[in-house]
Amino acid sequence: MAYTDQSVRSLLSELVREVTELFRQELRLARAETGEKFVQVQSGAISLLAGFLIAFVALLVLAQAMVIGLSNFVEPWLAAVIVAVVLAIIGLFLVKAGQSSLKPDNLVPERTIRTIRDDKDMLVEKVS
Repeated sequence: MAYTDQSVRSLLSELVREVTELFRQELRLARAETGEKFVQVQSGAISLLAGFLIAFVALLVLAQAMVIGLSNFVEPWLAAVIVAVVLAIIGLFLVKAGQSSLKPDNLVPERTIRTIRDDKDMLVEKVS
């Protein structure tokens, strides 16, 4: 009986040690993946800001030239409306590109979740 108790203790000790190491590895993976997601958020935010900035610069520089050019063919107020709509569409496109990088689905630490599920399944299998 003493031999069996020692074996069970040894097995439980090994299991606790492996689970602890597994938890540490998952924590390291979560930190690494979170860092990657932070870079993705940062990149998306920069893209979003660049889109707004480019749209604003385009509005300032091109709007006057386009309004002046179009006012030779249509009324000046209509030329201004046409230019504003075109620039708004371009700005909207750039904003949408930045927003797509910031979608919550893109920020989920998928590898960490997958490996935690795999680890849970492995532990359930070993314990059963």
